[in-house]
Amino acid sequence: MPRLDENTQEYLADAERGVRQRTASAWDSFSNFALRDNVLEVAVGLILAASFTSIANSLVSDILLPIISLLPFLARNLDEKFAILKHGPHYNHTISNGYNTVTQALDDGAVVFAYGNFLDKVVRFLCIAVALWCIGMGYSKASGDNIVKKQVRCRFCRKYISEKAKRCVNCTSWVDGREERR
Repeated sequence: MPRLDENTQEYLADAERGVRQRTASAWDSFSNFALRDNVLEVAVGLILAASFTSIANSLVSDILLPIISLLPFLARNLDEKFAILKHGPHYNHTISNGYNTVTQALDDGAVVFAYGNFLDKVVRFLCIAVALWCIGMGYSKASGDNIVKKQVRCRFCRKYISEKAKRCVNCTSWVDGREERR
């Protein structure tokens, strides 16, 4: 293997030092950005929130909604309830609604009032809200840490503030009435 002269060896050593410094600088920059405590906490929080969302959705879809669907005015297939506002060309007069499903009606060009889908989403939202409220209240009782914070209205600006606040964050007035005593 041929030997390099001193200038070439010096040039390569300088290039190597420069690459190492730029790499170290890039790594420091990246680690300061991506591996800071708050960024990692947010990432872990988002991952936990996604898994908690799937648990809450499963609680509602698999446990609460089947029980609620036993009520006489709600059906298990609530999202398939619809009314036809304008018939399509292949409307079937032998069926009470003219179509078997919302998709079939929409494919036929009918104008559909899909009230069942909306009601299904409202019922799911209410069930998820109640389930999360129960989980929050259970956590509060078990840990002694309040998740559901009580809020009151500021007397001056009428915006909601924490019950424990001494000053309103919106209008900066004193909640205990110091300004009135002057």
